[in-house]
Amino acid sequence: MTTVSSPVVARDLVEILDRDLPWGELSGSTVLVTGASGMLPSYVVYTLLALNDRHGAGITVHGLVRNEEKARRLLADVLDRPDFHLVVQDVSAPLELPGPVDYVIHGASAARPALHGSQPVLTIKANLLGTFNLLDLCVEKASRGFLLMSSAEVYGAQDPETELIDEQSYGGFDILNPRACYAEGKRAAETIGATYQAQYGIRSHVVRFGHVYGPGMALDDGRVQADFAANVVAGKDIVLNSDGSGVRTYTYVADAIAGLFYALLRGDETAYNVADPAGLVSIRRLAELFTEVRPERGQQLRFTNEADARAYSMSKKQGLDSARLAALGWSAVVDLPTGLDRMVTHLESTVAGDA
Repeated sequence: MTTVSSPVVARDLVEILDRDLPWGELSGSTVLVTGASGMLPSYVVYTLLALNDRHGAGITVHGLVRNEEKARRLLADVLDRPDFHLVVQDVSAPLELPGPVDYVIHGASAARPALHGSQPVLTIKANLLGTFNLLDLCVEKASRGFLLMSSAEVYGAQDPETELIDEQSYGGFDILNPRACYAEGKRAAETIGATYQAQYGIRSHVVRFGHVYGPGMALDDGRVQADFAANVVAGKDIVLNSDGSGVRTYTYVADAIAGLFYALLRGDETAYNVADPAGLVSIRRLAELFTEVRPERGQQLRFTNEADARAYSMSKKQGLDSARLAALGWSAVVDLPTGLDRMVTHLESTVAGDA
């Protein structure tokens, strides 16, 4: 049985489920996934439902979303399934859910950089109030585990010579800058999880993602990987507004979600970086790789002399050290050229389907 209609996503799910993980621990459980229409949370939903299809795992999935119209469009493949239930509400409001909740995977967050400037209150509420509400639910339901999708943003400013950031390398940022709402909110959410584990025994994990790309990323997301993909799909050259020297770790979405499940099912530590070490490249190199996805189109990389005034980056280098996750057996299996091709292929079919 095919869980989703997209051939690219279906292939990704096969690769995720082929991982050597104790998937049986999830059998018969009820899992709440927040932000379920987003790129990363939707892959969690699809993975859990694919476990049902492949292994008869008997997992019940609740997908919490704030925008019902968007969710019905993006999750159309699974809406009518008896093992999936759409829950429409703001995670910042207290949540009442009938029946058991064995695991909560919290991915509801205003991750788009544009929102950090235009809606900072919404951004920080989802991380703070949402985390409190969900952990209160975990206490009420005596849940087995809580997992927060966090971000490399929690590390703040780093030494300019730092190339890979480990889980203990915390730097600072201006807490009075409204754009700090995202990074500060994620930091606080991680602490909230740790306090509930200490006081109530709710097993809490944090996965800190670097720059993730792949199917499910909106073309207007605002991050460079989305902008570059949009250019390729539209047949346009890629224009950089800087020298493109900033270095980041780019990880394909299926590898990132596999890392999440390694942390959830095998992890003894609280926090894990999830990043493909081979994906540590400059923005310029990433742009070049995108132009090579469809070489027959002759798309090129061009530059302007204008600085991108909207950028909010505290460090030119922000690669994540994933050694702790690798010690659990995780490794990335989709390299950058392959992942970029899958992303563009999926987007092309989506754009064609919407036309």
